[in-house]
Amino acid sequence: MTVTSASEARANFQELINRAEYRGDRIVIQRHGKPVAAIIGLEDLKLLEAIEDAIDSAELRRAVEENDGFTTLDAIIAKRGNE
Repeated sequence: MTVTSASEARANFQELINRAEYRGDRIVIQRHGKPVAAIIGLEDLKLLEAIEDAIDSAELRRAVEENDGFTTLDAIIAKRGNE
């Protein structure tokens, strides 16, 4: 993983894009010494999104398994009115 400052990234933007696209490099951009953004290739982004989708699906399955059933908004409002 490469770390570069925002000013260096601005000056070398096309090179950084090429490195991410063709070499698979992951570039972290820092501002005032703190990481604030990253440049990654499209394949890395697709993988990240697939992982997020899998986590979301697993959480939904777990929530459905833990719940005896779904409820309606009216039922929630009625329950809160009784508390």
